[in-house]
Amino acid sequence: MNSELLEKLKVITPEEQEILEGKKQINKEIYMNSSSNVIDNKKLLDNGKLIQVRPHTRFIHFPKHKHNYVEVIYMYQGHTRHIINGEEVELKEGELLFLNQNATQEILPADIDDIAVNFIILPEFFDRTLLMIGEEENLLREFIIGCLKNEDDKVSYLHFKVTEVLPIQNLVENLIWTIMNDQQNNRSINQVTMGLLFLQLMNYTDKVSVGKNQYEQELTIKLLRFIEENYKEGKLSDLAQELHCDLYWLSRMVKKLTGKTYTELAQIKRLNQAAYLLTTTKLTVADIGYAVGYDNLSYFHRIFYERYNASPKEYRDGK
Repeated sequence: MNSELLEKLKVITPEEQEILEGKKQINKEIYMNSSSNVIDNKKLLDNGKLIQVRPHTRFIHFPKHKHNYVEVIYMYQGHTRHIINGEEVELKEGELLFLNQNATQEILPADIDDIAVNFIILPEFFDRTLLMIGEEENLLREFIIGCLKNEDDKVSYLHFKVTEVLPIQNLVENLIWTIMNDQQNNRSINQVTMGLLFLQLMNYTDKVSVGKNQYEQELTIKLLRFIEENYKEGKLSDLAQELHCDLYWLSRMVKKLTGKTYTELAQIKRLNQAAYLLTTTKLTVADIGYAVGYDNLSYFHRIFYERYNASPKEYRDGK
């Protein structure tokens, strides 16, 4: 934790000073139009910017509201309590909370040592992030797509409990520092840093939680985690047995939640892994095909070409 950055974030703002002197409600003019409960990005973002940070205002209750932007909250120190879609979520030091535009949020008062940083982000900021994390189905990709399309049937919020993951902590702190200091070329730096952050978070889906009443989101997490861990030989029937549910019902739910069949999802994962091994190892093409679960190498060559418009050898040579 950078002490200089922390000291900047701990400063009592004019808004907080008014609250300490007796103001009982948030000043809506700072956040939203008088007749709305939607916090407006135009109130918080400088003209032309896609991302901004501001310390969370302490000492006051924030009533139910939505945002017309993507909000990411990082708990720099202490903790805060949020009610999201009716469920209470405690955000502890070092944790991240991602909220899309359709999440309804309420925030209970924070104390002086509870330092949270709010990222105000327009959805188009994530264009480069989407390219960096690729086409493989995963929870974070679903979150970004839901934000870009402003859909409420996708993931509405993600709570990552990653306090002990040093690379993630460093990337978030780098983002905060770069934005607060308005560093030159900061848009490109920030977009790449956000992409790296998402790539790191993709390795820690075991540390993410969603609303208890949002069964489809939990099922999506379990499905994608199962594929990540069992893409070579895992079958949908194995997951159905693990979840104690009917195989045919699960098959329909996979299609509904992802737009793809289980076979398609597993194949995408196998081919992505094959592409990774082609560019990072000296294994033969045959060994790679076997390693990712293909005994029939002719079939492996054919579907690899269909996905990448190149043979495995051409793909390796082209990289």
